[in-house]
Amino acid sequence: MKVLIVFAHPEPQSLNAALLRLAVEELESQGHEVQVSDLYAMRWKSQVDRDDFPDLADDAPLRVTTVSSEATASDGLTEDVKSEQAKLLWADTVILQFPLWWFSMPAILKGWVERALSCGFGYGLGEYNDQHFGDRYGEGKLSGKRAMLVVTVGGWPEHYSARGINGPIDDLLFPINHGVLYYAGFDVLPPFVAYRVHRSDDNVFRTIGDELRQRLRTLATTKSIPYRRQNGGDYDIPRLQLRPGLEENRATGFALHLAGGKE
Repeated sequence: MKVLIVFAHPEPQSLNAALLRLAVEELESQGHEVQVSDLYAMRWKSQVDRDDFPDLADDAPLRVTTVSSEATASDGLTEDVKSEQAKLLWADTVILQFPLWWFSMPAILKGWVERALSCGFGYGLGEYNDQHFGDRYGEGKLSGKRAMLVVTVGGWPEHYSARGINGPIDDLLFPINHGVLYYAGFDVLPPFVAYRVHRSDDNVFRTIGDELRQRLRTLATTKSIPYRRQNGGDYDIPRLQLRPGLEENRATGFALHLAGGKE
């Protein structure tokens, strides 16, 4: 298997960095090929602006979706973006590893998403009509590949539970799992989440590391989150609302978009 790890943490001596080294070691010991995009070490440019589109005329307006589509089609993207896209096409599995900051990914990783998943590569694909609303949510250039989040948080598991003050962790990660990865076509695996990392010691790290190793050993066999395909018949096109009567287990909110009503 070919595995790309996109890593977003600024400190090489952090627990996150130690988990990255452990992950690479474990995957390579299994015979997998691994590439790492260490965004802070790469000094990845996180903002989308005119510099991303060298062929855009100085007096032309920056309509990001339009110029992104044109640049993708004409091989006019910047070299750093094309390099990341080549890694994505190379990989069978993509892992996004990051600390949960302000209930989301670090800005540098959000910038990687916005720039690497350009229009015509990560979105904006396929036909749009009354039966098919683009190649997305289970379809697209990256379909057939697997993806997983490796996330560290400072709070307790209870803080991220159904009754926890922060809300369920699966709800917090839904915009990334469903809105980024599944949107772009990936089969999305349940996330690996490490809790209370700010108070970790060697014993805690060994426990987290052992749990992560086990997850990495089952990358090829773990069942993906059963998200509903947009064009699979469950949604009314073009309104893109779940058809009446398909709710399961009294599901509401994000759980509506899971076949079975829960992860």
